[in-house]
Amino acid sequence: MTIRKPEGSRFLFDSFDAAAARIEANERVAQERWAALEYRLGQIDAVLERLEKRIWLGVYGVAAFLLTQGAEAILQAAMR
Repeated sequence: MTIRKPEGSRFLFDSFDAAAARIEANERVAQERWAALEYRLGQIDAVLERLEKRIWLGVYGVAAFLLTQGAEAILQAAMR
C-alpha cells in the first residue's frame, strides 16, 4: 500500500491555531496603543512645560510691578 502525499496548499491541511493568532494580534494592538499613549504623554508634558514658563513669567512680571510701585512710593515720600 502506497501512502499518498496530499497535493495542493499546505494551509488546507495544516492546523491553524486561532488562539495563538488572536493573542499575537492583541499584543500588537497593545504595543501600538502603548506607543500612542507615550507619544501623547510626551506632547502633554511639553505643553505643561510651556505653560509653567508662562506662569513664572507672569509671576515675575507682577513681582516687578509691585516692587516698582513700592520704590516709587518710597521716592515720593522721600521727596516731600
